Amino acid sequence: MATIAPAGVQVPAKPKGAPEHGGDDGNAPMTHRQIMKALSGLMVGLFAALLSSTIVTNALPTIIKDLGGGQSAYTWVVTAALLSLTASVPLWGKLADLVSKKALVQMSLVIYVVGSVIAGLAQSPAMLIGARVVQGLGAGGLTALVQVVMAAMISPRERGRYSGYTGATFAVATAGGPLLGGVITDTDWLGWRYCLFVGIPFALIALAVLQRTLRLPVAKQQVKIDWTGAFLITAAASQLLIWVTFADDKYQWLSWQSYTMVGAAVLLTLLFVFTETRAADPVIPLRLFRNRTITLASLASLFVGVGMFCGSVFFSQYFQLARDESPTMSGVMTIPMIAGMFVSSTVSGRFITSTGRWKSWLVSGGVFLTAGLGLLGLMRYDTPYWQLALYMTLLGVGVGMMMQNLVLSTQNQVSAADLGAASSVITFFRSLGGAVGVGVLGSLMSSRIAHHGTATVGDLTPEAQTAAAHAAGSGSLPDMNQLSAPVRTWLESAYGHGIADVFLYAAPFALLAFLLCLFIEETPLRTSVAPARPTGKQAV
Repeated sequence: MATIAPAGVQVPAKPKGAPEHGGDDGNAPMTHRQIMKALSGLMVGLFAALLSSTIVTNALPTIIKDLGGGQSAYTWVVTAALLSLTASVPLWGKLADLVSKKALVQMSLVIYVVGSVIAGLAQSPAMLIGARVVQGLGAGGLTALVQVVMAAMISPRERGRYSGYTGATFAVATAGGPLLGGVITDTDWLGWRYCLFVGIPFALIALAVLQRTLRLPVAKQQVKIDWTGAFLITAAASQLLIWVTFADDKYQWLSWQSYTMVGAAVLLTLLFVFTETRAADPVIPLRLFRNRTITLASLASLFVGVGMFCGSVFFSQYFQLARDESPTMSGVMTIPMIAGMFVSSTVSGRFITSTGRWKSWLVSGGVFLTAGLGLLGLMRYDTPYWQLALYMTLLGVGVGMMMQNLVLSTQNQVSAADLGAASSVITFFRSLGGAVGVGVLGSLMSSRIAHHGTATVGDLTPEAQTAAAHAAGSGSLPDMNQLSAPVRTWLESAYGHGIADVFLYAAPFALLAFLLCLFIEETPLRTSVAPARPTGKQAV
């Protein structure tokens, strides 16, 4: 089946002397066995990157207590990695269109290892946050490049089958990370620092496997990196994320600081757009957004990111602070969400490969994601676990159906020369949504917990009210075991209700993602890696 380039996407001529996509000989297509060997290294590397985020979720309350941080430090440890990941994704994606994808994957693994070593040795919240920035740079490369490398090896029609493995890796890392982190944190002779070291062996294994198995053609062309555009998009994203992280903590949402930082982010974005319209080889080719599918998929990914990261970040606080579970049990209790993600991503990938139909999976995923977040907004500290398990499963099914298939729908629209940029655009918007969502929702969570605590503190005795004020006003995460029974129940109730409000606020974003997916036009998946050059008509 041959297709012309979709509207708004230019197909450049193949550089003279550039090899065709293929296997070890540079010409023949890669066999299933060759793809699986290379994919094993990619998945191990992706697992390491994802592990750096998920393994600390259940350990964070312990980490922040040991390092002497408060709720703002808790949020920053998560947001710092997301910030650097988000800001670096477009540059990684563009570099993948210009230089060796294999070398870039290996470079991102090395950066990740360096950041992990520093994070594990951190002596203060500031040092840990700085190390998380370095980890995020490496994770950004892996998150963006895995999709790009897969697109360079596998046609869109077959990619659904292999994308299921990517979704499964997300699910296993999301499930195994918190569980492994909880076990390590609860083990006396290990401790939370090993949560930050444990990803290093996986990264080193991935380096060795990729060196032996990954064979991709490298087109010889002049490298022109739009450093101005890269700087501006990084600065704009960083400015926005720093603003939402400090808002309602260091200053009010409506304050001169907010106006200044938002104005700076808008100005940097406008300068980025102006620069990209004149750059010879832009970081993000703006012509891609003339294609409706790419524009809608990017916006949908932005809103999916809110729901995806919301679940992975806030469940640990809910189970540990609202239900007094150990870090290990916090990981165990999130397994329904991960199981939903694992099954839905794998099954949808198989069906898409066999049928070539993908839009119904996106739309259904939007329904499940919206329902899961909305129902989680109804939970309280004493909600029966079977209900929580059902709600978490719906959330996981929705994320699994949407995350990889939004990337697939975009990659199906572009030529091989734009795979890196197009793939990184989807990853960028998903990460941006997650980072901004975690920052804003984390701030709202603190406000809602305080609101519910204030509204119910009058039910306590005067002595209990004094103890409650001390526990809530200490500026650090409370130790529930040190509180009397009435104060503990009061605080658990406030945390349960406040964290539930976070999911309720995230539900409208999932609804927006669902509505956007309704307007995405379903086009047949190509059976070749890149679309044919335009011939003036479409061949089916």
